[in-house]
Amino acid sequence: MDKKLKIKLVIFIILSAVGVFLIAYTGVENNIKLKQIEENQTSQIKSLKEEKEKQIQIQQEEKEKENKTKSINQAALSNLYNKKYEQAIKLCEDAIEEDSKDYEAYNIKGISLCYLKQFKQGMEMIDKSLAIRPDFGFARFNKALGYELWGEYDKALEWYDKALQVENYEWSYYGKACIYAKRGDLDNTIANLSKAIELNPKIKDKASEDAYFNIVRENKKFNELLSK
Repeated sequence: MDKKLKIKLVIFIILSAVGVFLIAYTGVENNIKLKQIEENQTSQIKSLKEEKEKQIQIQQEEKEKENKTKSINQAALSNLYNKKYEQAIKLCEDAIEEDSKDYEAYNIKGISLCYLKQFKQGMEMIDKSLAIRPDFGFARFNKALGYELWGEYDKALEWYDKALQVENYEWSYYGKACIYAKRGDLDNTIANLSKAIELNPKIKDKASEDAYFNIVRENKKFNELLSK
């Protein structure tokens, strides 16, 4: 065989061997990379699944906490309406212990303290409620009511108006009517009491007995309003 031909043959064999090696090496390397990709994907899927399960658990715990505090607040509100202010306060403290941002509990505790003539502490609690949720109509109403109980009538009227900015609540109008009646301001008494009765006709029964209206009770317009 020609020498040159032998050299070419050797070179061809070497190159072929190198080519086969490279193909084999590339195949192995690709398999390793593919395995790594599959492992990474499996790990990511596992992590996403664990994260989703964690989020579901957190949501369930938050829902359970919300239901628990809601139940406590309903009981506190019932005690408030039944003038059991100490019990209402204790329940609110239980709710706040469960959730430090429970604006409803701060509100109920605040007005309960006001009824116990602890006005400063009561207003601080209502302010905490409003700091968490500034548009909470019930807290705005209770701040007005707290000022009214305190004898701060100008501030009470201001906060009744702020309450009415977020909620057309009959008792806000009624509160304003009471203050104007106490001042002997018949026109504003009639105007606000009329709005309250329009929203809730049963308010007539309350107004007919409320001592706040004693100053205007003998007035013809006042009596006509209650007799309609």
